[in-house]
Amino acid sequence: MTATDPALTALANGWAALSVLHGRIEAHVERALQSGHELSVREYALLDVLSRQHDGVGGHLQMKQVADAVVLSQSATTRLVTRLEDRGLLARYLCPTDRRGIYTDVSEAGLRLLQEARPTNDAALREALDQAAKNPELAPLVKAVEGMPNPGAVPAR
Repeated sequence: MTATDPALTALANGWAALSVLHGRIEAHVERALQSGHELSVREYALLDVLSRQHDGVGGHLQMKQVADAVVLSQSATTRLVTRLEDRGLLARYLCPTDRRGIYTDVSEAGLRLLQEARPTNDAALREALDQAAKNPELAPLVKAVEGMPNPGAVPAR
């Protein structure tokens, strides 16, 4: 394919629209979470992912799994965990069966904050999607997002 190939141009345009949609949603949700709960989108996502862990087989996530779930590098995830741990929202402890493993769990304070922030997150997401749906270039993407199944979420505790 060449740079003037219509298929490549359509692909690039689709990617640009998806990037715009993501940026608008993230910025809107970020403002709502920051003003209402002093949480960033990434902090909220990390608390949410970790709150869905359970004590059964495969119930605790390794740091790489957490990093993949919140779409950050392992080092950025570690820094994020440290910040939330410093705020008393998370706790780390050694794996009881493998002393090399370290688990991260949401504290009671973290669970309370997550519970308080969830309606804010959900409302801001809905608002951002509704606003984006008014844009003819973004409307098909909004429809696709709204029709997506839950992508293999970790079972809730």
